[in-house]
Amino acid sequence: MAQNSERTINEMTSLDLNQQPLCIEYPTLDVDFELKSGLIHLLPTFRGLAGDDPHKHLKEFHVVCSGMKLQGVTKEQVKLRAFPFSLGEKAKDWLYSLPWGSIISWDELEKQFRENYFPASRTITIRKEISVIRQFSGENFHEYWGRFKHLVESCPHHQIPDHLLIQYFYEGLTEINRTLVDAASGGALYDKTPTEARKLIKIMDSTPNNLLVGMTTHHER
Repeated sequence: MAQNSERTINEMTSLDLNQQPLCIEYPTLDVDFELKSGLIHLLPTFRGLAGDDPHKHLKEFHVVCSGMKLQGVTKEQVKLRAFPFSLGEKAKDWLYSLPWGSIISWDELEKQFRENYFPASRTITIRKEISVIRQFSGENFHEYWGRFKHLVESCPHHQIPDHLLIQYFYEGLTEINRTLVDAASGGALYDKTPTEARKLIKIMDSTPNNLLVGMTTHHER
């Protein structure tokens, strides 16, 4: 009598412990490697919640992993193994939702992470926000410059040339602040190179008097 080789429903729905339950397919290493609990505790946590900054998370993650050096293990291999421990809540759910074995390198994992938490649509939105930024009523020079820098740094791949960044910042100033910037530049800010203009803005930012500008002014454009 022929033996029935078809598996039962229970067998087919049971968890196969031999299968790798993660999207990451780790490469075989020539040396023994184990993530130490000390490193895991130092890792930043990204939860994938509203307001979480994926770029800042990656920066902090890189800093921690760069401090771990092992013979025969590359930084990329360390990051590939450590990254899942840096995710929590919704972000960990996202990682678990990826197809098994779909990630075979750190570059691919980083790419997937960036695309999911910083899609092209968000880049377009921030680029537009940078181009139309305006100094708020009552906002002094220092506060406006800080807000502008934070917006630019939130999208490191904005690809906006430096001269346009300076232009957007300058055009967003209140009229009185534009006048002060031009006076400080010896005529007009646009007569300076982008490097010179940025240096001047940093000097003005460090000047205590800038705190007074904006207290009673509003954007008149």
